[in-house]
Formats: sequence, structure tokens, C-alpha cells
Amino acid sequence: MELFDVYSLFDLTPVRALGCKVWDDKGQEYLDLYGGHAVISVGHSHPHYVEVLSDQLRKIGFYSNSVVNPLQQELARRLGEVSGYTDYSLFLDNSGAESNENALKLASFHTGKDAVIAFRKSFHGRTSGAVAVTDNPKIVSPFNAVHKVTFCDLEDSWAVEKRLMKGDVAAVIIEGIQGCGGINIPSDEFLRTLDDLCHKYGAVLVLDEVQSGYGRTGRFFAHQWAGIRPGIITMGKGIANGFPCGGILISPEFKAVKGMLGTTFGGNYLAMAGALAVLDIIFSERLVNNALTVGSYLLSSIPASDRIKEVRGRGLMIGIEFNEDVAPIRKKLLYEKHIFTGVAGSNMIRLLAPLCLSMDEARYFVDTLKEIL
Repeated sequence: MELFDVYSLFDLTPVRALGCKVWDDKGQEYLDLYGGHAVISVGHSHPHYVEVLSDQLRKIGFYSNSVVNPLQQELARRLGEVSGYTDYSLFLDNSGAESNENALKLASFHTGKDAVIAFRKSFHGRTSGAVAVTDNPKIVSPFNAVHKVTFCDLEDSWAVEKRLMKGDVAAVIIEGIQGCGGINIPSDEFLRTLDDLCHKYGAVLVLDEVQSGYGRTGRFFAHQWAGIRPGIITMGKGIANGFPCGGILISPEFKAVKGMLGTTFGGNYLAMAGALAVLDIIFSERLVNNALTVGSYLLSSIPASDRIKEVRGRGLMIGIEFNEDVAPIRKKLLYEKHIFTGVAGSNMIRLLAPLCLSMDEARYFVDTLKEIL
């Protein structure tokens, strides 16, 4: 049997990692400015993270959600405190896509409606409902395309209101910052308008913070720059620093009914241990503040060049938009300068470094990019 060939792979094999560094099977060291799609939030193989997960595995690794798991309750309490959402409820699952799927399902249960408004250049995942609200026809199968979804442009509040007027919209889903779509930041005013419109027309505002949350932008969630409180907030990626984990924060206006949501693996002991260790590290090492400080340096220091169209982002969620295809630049960064980066489309290099990225590491990238350009 062979692997189903759906990934374009770089010809290298990581075997060890620590902090923002990765080593391959030939002993070559790399600087990781991508964190495996923003998954590595507190750094690779952080000693506290490794210790907590190892200790938990020695006790119990898994049982179903038919028993009391105090680690889930502890995560809910601490996550509420650190995020400022102490009055919300937490439902735990396994990934960002599953979180968005559950958020849309819950919004539909709550409102009795079946349509969704999403935004152009969005990405919300690859499960059925999540991919249906993703603006990429190449990955939406005919089976997924039957959902009632309307795509609007960012900042076009009139188009959103016009669609809401029909009265069948259960949810408006938007990323705190669009990641795969090109680090597009909805304005604070637009997010506040969406919040008002959802309340006016009886829809649920769902904030997808899978990539932009967990301290990446210098606030715990990116939407908090706008001062709003959405009906549902979705999480994934960095929540457990590489151990599969996701979840949704749910406004107190929602009523839980036994069986309305469920999962086999969501909230398992190892995921909870990893998630609690992440909060320990974020708090003790002040990583939200570090993300803002180091990210601000990168945003202001990436060199001006006629090859670069624009640099945009918040904290350690940064896009460098070029006036050319970035594939050759990215390959040079990886194979010659040994720096991992990501992309968003064909002309943007995307940086999603672990939140522990140091100023020295950031300077090294800036100096290297200047050399390449």
C-alpha cells in the first residue's frame, strides 16, 4: 500500500525540534517561522509540555466522554479566565474544521434556520459544512456544495444585511484574520457592524479563531481588538501545541441539550494535558505580549523592495505580498538559508512562527530576506 498522493512535499525529513528550531535527518538546523500551519504555539518540545503529557500518559491516556474528566473542567475554567469569557461554555473536539462544523450546527439548532453567510477568500476547514463555507471551489465537492451559503466581500456590510433580510440565516462566519486567503484583516468597525447585524436579524456571529487565536495577534483572540463578544468562537491549531485538539466557546444565550453535540476523542486526557500545559507556558512566559512585540518588529522591519507589494498582519500572523510568484523565494529560504515559511496563494509568504520567537531570530529572518532581495 502507498500513501494517497494529495500533498506536495518538500524533500526533507524533520526528526527533532526545540523552540523555534527544527533538525532534519541529516543534522541540518532550520528556523521554523511557520509552526506547521500555526499549530506550534509555545515552541517545539517545550520541557514543561513534554513533562505534563508524559506524566498524564503514565496515569491514563483515554476514556470516553461518558465519565467525569476533571481536566476538561480545569481547562474550561482557566480558558475562561485567560480569554475573558468566564460566562461562556466550552465544547471540546479535535480540530479547527470540527470546531467550525459544530459551531454552524449549534447556530442552526439555536435559530431554527439553515443558511450561512461567509466571506470571499475564506478558509474554514475540509469537513462538509466547513468546506462549504470555504471560498475555494477546487476543494468543494458536489456533495459539500448543497449547503445554503452566500459569500460576501469583506467590509461590504450592506451585502451582508441584504442577505440577512431574507430571514433564513443561522450564522455569519468570519475569520479573526483570513489566513489562507492572504492575511486579510477585517476592520474593527466591520466586525462591530457584523455583531450588530446578527443581533438585529437573529443570526449567530461565529468567529473563526482557529489560526488567529490563542495569543497570535497580541490579544488572546484577534476579534478582541474590535471589542466584540461573538455568539460562538472556534479554536484549534495552537490550542495543544501539536496534539490534536479543538473547541468552541459558546455564549450563555445557548441552551445545551443532551446529545446535540458529541465526539469520541474530543477532550481526551492527553489533549487536555497538552492544552493546560500550553496555558501554563503562555502565562508564565508572557507569550501573548511577546507575539505582539516581536511581530511588531517584523512588520516594521521587513525590507522595502520593488519586489514586495505589501506587508500586513498583526502580531505573529504576517503576510508578505510580492509582485511575483514566491515559490523560488520560499525554496531559497528553505534549502539555502534553512528557514521554514508558508504561503497564501502564489504571491504571498506567510509567517506563523511559534509565539516564543525571539527578537534575535526575527532579526535573523529580516537580515536573510534583505540578502535574498
